[in-house]
Amino acid sequence: MTETMNLNETIINMAKAAQQASVAMMPLPSSQKDGALLRVAELLDQNRPLIKAENQKDLEAGRERGLSGAMLDRLALTDGVIDAMIQGLQEVVSLPDPVGAIDSLKIRPNGLQVGRMRIPLGVIAMIYESRPNVTVDAAALCLKTGNAVVLRGGSEAINSNLALAGILRQALRETELPEEAVQVIPVTDRQAINFLLQQEETIDLVIPRGGEGLIRFVSETSRIPVLKHYKGVCHIFVDKDADLEKATPIIVNGKTSRPGVCNALEGLLIHEHVASKYLPEVVAALTAQGVTVKGCARTVELAKQAEAAVEGDWGTEFLGLSLVCRVVKDMAEACRYIQRYGSKHTEVILTENYSTAQAFISQVDASAVMVNASTRFNDGGQLGLGTEIGISTTKLHAYGPMGLEELTARKFVVFGNGQVRN
Repeated sequence: MTETMNLNETIINMAKAAQQASVAMMPLPSSQKDGALLRVAELLDQNRPLIKAENQKDLEAGRERGLSGAMLDRLALTDGVIDAMIQGLQEVVSLPDPVGAIDSLKIRPNGLQVGRMRIPLGVIAMIYESRPNVTVDAAALCLKTGNAVVLRGGSEAINSNLALAGILRQALRETELPEEAVQVIPVTDRQAINFLLQQEETIDLVIPRGGEGLIRFVSETSRIPVLKHYKGVCHIFVDKDADLEKATPIIVNGKTSRPGVCNALEGLLIHEHVASKYLPEVVAALTAQGVTVKGCARTVELAKQAEAAVEGDWGTEFLGLSLVCRVVKDMAEACRYIQRYGSKHTEVILTENYSTAQAFISQVDASAVMVNASTRFNDGGQLGLGTEIGISTTKLHAYGPMGLEELTARKFVVFGNGQVRN
């Protein structure tokens, strides 16, 4: 009981300190924030032996716990991963700081000038699994936008995350930013998450990043607003007016380039007018890459390498080399299917018909709707945001990859010259 009370008190104090740090961060100029991020990059480079030694402790513990090869790969902080973190910091520095920008400035009939200014959200709690590089990525975006962040990584990466946190805090101290603007919860006790999610008076937003189980747990437990996406069930619809030579590389890339990520292709919809000609070709191309295609009756009839799908396959996030395929009558049926089985992540139409493409864009609800491109492009870096903090499939207040602007809010600012309201 005493340990639980002490842990709760620790979390409360961390959240309060983060709130105080966020107030101190609000007026800081971009140059000072960028200077801190560049110092983090230098320290990461200088402290490679320390980072890799602490990471090795996590890797050894992971092997003893029987973590899969894929999990160990995500956990590893190699020189390549450290280089990527450094590059990510430099990219964030190169991006314009949204804080303080005023837009939509209009003059009212009474002479008042009314605009909206971008401001930090305040304190962000980030809960994530596996990848310790997220510690640096998330901290960079939060610091650039003047936010404080409380980070809770997975227990499997505790040594790595604490080492990275020490480097981040050293950089803040050396550049005269508040150290408490970046804090990593120093314990693996899952109860810490429960306590963190109760701090609605000091934490403004929670961003969970990981598997569906983690995100649902956070959403159901939190008293604080949560930005989330439960899963990525992404589809490509091959229209009757598609360029079929373009189509196959797009589909194969969407499924096979990284099948375990949230923007990987999970469902393929084929217009019946091109199904007889195209389905055997695309199924053959997919199976040649080791993909299992689970299809409707018409798919199995046309492509002998496909196997019959069962009801539970539709709308599944396979996160591996499998996908479902259905022949549809037209775009309207494709849209109905996406509405039923999609997860509002990424939806694609392949067509050379401008009107059809525009109709698809208007009718499909997803954080990214694309024409003639792979689902894999729904990524902050690919869309020009720099390093992202996650992808939101909710609409309050962000939809899609979350970059710098998505870590800000807008407040009204009013410039008057003595006006009073009648």
